[in-house]
Amino acid sequence: MVAIGDLIGYLARGLGGFLAGRSRSSSFYWGLIFLGYGINLFAVPALALAGNWEIAFILVLIERIGKGLRAPARDTVLAEITEGIGKGKGFGLHEVMDQTGAILGPAIVGYALYQGIGYSGSFKVLLIPALFAMAMLMIAFLNHREVHSISSKEEGKHEKLPTQFWIYSASMALLALGFIHWVLAGYHIKNLGLLPDSEIPFIYMVAMITDAIIALPAGFLYDKWGPKTLLVTPFLAMLAIYYLMMGAERMYIYIGAVIWGILMGLYETNMRVTVADAVTPQNRAYAYGIYGVVFGTSWVVGNGIMGALYPISVTYILIFVIGVEIVSLGMLGVFLKRFRKMC
Repeated sequence: MVAIGDLIGYLARGLGGFLAGRSRSSSFYWGLIFLGYGINLFAVPALALAGNWEIAFILVLIERIGKGLRAPARDTVLAEITEGIGKGKGFGLHEVMDQTGAILGPAIVGYALYQGIGYSGSFKVLLIPALFAMAMLMIAFLNHREVHSISSKEEGKHEKLPTQFWIYSASMALLALGFIHWVLAGYHIKNLGLLPDSEIPFIYMVAMITDAIIALPAGFLYDKWGPKTLLVTPFLAMLAIYYLMMGAERMYIYIGAVIWGILMGLYETNMRVTVADAVTPQNRAYAYGIYGVVFGTSWVVGNGIMGALYPISVTYILIFVIGVEIVSLGMLGVFLKRFRKMC
């Protein structure tokens, strides 16, 4: 079910990117952003009204669709408004705030449950930060109504995406094939009894906190060194699989969680900024949509392969990951060579 939700969310990015790019309208861009955030922010509190798991699952799928639809337009706007301070810093700050919310949300629900409000009441409490988030989004819109990189006079027209973008997308697709999903890692930890059940959610929180901590420094490094900062990502994917799947001690699991969080932080910052730098500003929405579909589909397929290999041998998973990450590193090198020439 998690894989289905993730896949639908990433496919929605393709639709969002196509619609935004096709429209070439600032109003449409912001409309998609508001629609996406509105769906996302109110679908979760609506879980309080879910009477069974089927309705809850549908609400989760709706939340993923909203998240996917808004992403290309949002990232296009974010890339534009952060040109002055550095896109790396801008995307890094965005990820810090995003992860802060991801950590505080469950904490709020947990505290509400502790106070005896119950699950239904706990999710209703989330309406408060949801309304606050929409208010902040409105302030952002009022300060940047026009998306300057697009022109309504050229409605429906767009340039062909450059070769370096496709090479980069292929490299990141291979990276995603070997990037273990936390659900599979968590299952492995549970299956072998490497940690107590109560500690497994905590180890995931360690990964998320690491993601938040690394995001802004990673963005600073991107503004200084550019896409070269991504050369470390294939090695991180290999190390993550080794420590999370091959280690039999608690310390190995924690090291793996930190490495996984670092890689996720780079995915949410530097990898997204590179998309903006690999294409013209006018084509960013298209590029973000395609990149989202390619990366997301590869991530789901890769973890499907790892899941199929798991009953046979964890060693086979390690071999698979090492193989695809080596190829990913090679293609990333080709992209960097073309990127330097472009600059």
